[in-house]
Amino acid sequence: MSAMAFVSITPLGEGESVSEYVARAVKVIKNSGLEWRLTPMGTIIEGDKPSDVLGVINSAVEELGDCSRISIAIKMDYRRNRETGMSRKVESVMEKIDL
Repeated sequence: MSAMAFVSITPLGEGESVSEYVARAVKVIKNSGLEWRLTPMGTIIEGDKPSDVLGVINSAVEELGDCSRISIAIKMDYRRNRETGMSRKVESVMEKIDL
C-alpha cells in the first residue's frame, strides 16, 4: 500500500512573503519520518496509509497556530494493490519520454 499527497499550506494575510511560515510547516513534515519532497508550489508526502499522511499534514497546519487564516490544498493518491513511490512515478514518465 502507498499513500501520496501533494499539499500546499499557505497562511493568508501574513504579508507578501510567507516563506518563514512555509518553512515551519515543512520542518514538521521533514521531522515526521515520512518520505517527502519540496517543490516550488507545494510538498509531496508519502506514507503507507492515508491516515499517516493526513496526520502529518494536520501537524504541519497546527504548527501555524499563530496564523488566523490558512489555505490548504491537498491532492492524494492511494494505491492498495502495489507499492509505488515518488521516484518510480517520475521514472515511469521519463522512460516514456525517452522512447
